Amino acid sequence: MKKQLLLFFLMMLPLVASADPVIIDGIGYNLTAETKQAEVLGVIEYSSSVVIPEKVTYESVEYSVTSIGDYAFQMNSALTSITIPNSVTSIGKQAFYLCKGLTSVSIPNSVTSISQEAFQDCSGLTSVNIPNSLKWIEKETFQRCKNLTSITIPNSVTMIGEDAFESCSGLTSLTIPNSVTNISEEAFEGCSGLTSITVEEGNSKYDSRDNCNAIIVTGTNQLLLGCQNTIIPNSVTSIGNYAFDRCSGLTSVTIPNSVTSIGYNAFSNCFNLTSVTIPNSVTSIGYYAFFNNPNLSVVVSLIENPFSISSVFGVYSGDYFNNATLYVPVGTKEKYQATDGWKKFQNIVEGTPTGIKVIENTQNKNATIYDLNGVRLPAPKKGINIINGQKVVMK
Repeated sequence: MKKQLLLFFLMMLPLVASADPVIIDGIGYNLTAETKQAEVLGVIEYSSSVVIPEKVTYESVEYSVTSIGDYAFQMNSALTSITIPNSVTSIGKQAFYLCKGLTSVSIPNSVTSISQEAFQDCSGLTSVNIPNSLKWIEKETFQRCKNLTSITIPNSVTMIGEDAFESCSGLTSLTIPNSVTNISEEAFEGCSGLTSITVEEGNSKYDSRDNCNAIIVTGTNQLLLGCQNTIIPNSVTSIGNYAFDRCSGLTSVTIPNSVTSIGYNAFSNCFNLTSVTIPNSVTSIGYYAFFNNPNLSVVVSLIENPFSISSVFGVYSGDYFNNATLYVPVGTKEKYQATDGWKKFQNIVEGTPTGIKVIENTQNKNATIYDLNGVRLPAPKKGINIINGQKVVMK
């Protein structure tokens, strides 16, 4: 192992101008004589705990350790803790990639740059502090850190890149500070455990109006990210791509009649989703918007003039279109049977789904209530209501 790592350090020599690879106390460095700076290349032997010093001395010359290089600790399965000194200003690409034993990381405020994929697939990571010196969370930085339960994004961050926290299924709450003005539509894709999403007051680009548990693009009224507790406000005009993708806690969806478009993969892979109501206001539905939801058995479309859709519903295997029921407005069944996409449903029924509950007008004050057009109501009204995702007739 020592010979292999030493060979790796020597191979790095041509990549860094005026740098000399050396090994000091079991850690490999690139030393740059002109600036008296040292870059960490990795360790000679895997160990559970690594302490990176602020300074190293080589041939009577002192060097400041300012960076952790690309791939420095990648696939070091033995590593459980790392101490990063205040002298470090940057962490390289895939520096801790696939370090499955790493459980927590404290990144000092001296760090101003963390390259993409730096902590990708650190499946044991449960907590990490992001320093308030950081302005960008790069692409795939914490991708698939499935046991990461909490994350604090400092008010210095302005951008969260593509797949930055993708598949961080352990995350339960998310707060976006008012400094963030650029969030990739896939930044939090597959964060299936989210139950609370908040955008801080004063953010110029995003909001979470009406305590909706979602991120909404203020200028366009697009819902960018939702979770299992999201209540889609009636001011939202579009559901973004991947907005609820892999939201496994979601069981039913009623989309308000302010919404005109639903993005691709918007509600895909929501494995516990059983029913969805689509208002007549919707004029476009993207590819795979409701795809691979094997338990989606009730689709209520209030669209009176159905438009062609392609690969919107269905699953990868099984007789989905034979088992699910599509409910459509009275007098429109033949239209749906003649329209691409919709006509795949073998069970198309005009009117309201059967099995509606008939109860007195007494409901929990915390219930979520909509009418059939998707408008949220402060209280149930006489007739058909949608209460907590179920159609209920109020006497």
